[in-house]
Amino acid sequence: MSRFLVDSHPLIWWATDPSILSDEARITLAGGRNQVFASHASAWELAIKESRGKLVLPAPSESLLANARFHPLPITLAHIAEVKALPFLHKDPFDRLLVAQARVEKLTLITRDAHLALYDVPVLAA
Repeated sequence: MSRFLVDSHPLIWWATDPSILSDEARITLAGGRNQVFASHASAWELAIKESRGKLVLPAPSESLLANARFHPLPITLAHIAEVKALPFLHKDPFDRLLVAQARVEKLTLITRDAHLALYDVPVLAA
């Protein structure tokens, strides 16, 4: 069984229009053979964007996350410590936290953000 962490944009695409995802990402997310996590950091990021009017979703982000049936990944002190240890290759704090979580939990990150591949973390193109 492989283990994955889904970035915020692929999470939205999975919930609203899975055809946007790469074939490999769509198969990975749909297949029951993999353990897929959605970070509380993504929920936090989406909530901020929704509250500021920068993101409009067909349902509240917490509903989309719950309906996706991915395992929730809480933010831990180990994740925060890993953020501090990361080189400053990317400025987005949510993406840096996702990288840290993927590294600590030994997860492959599903993303389209090419900058995240600069970190020492496995990436599956979304």
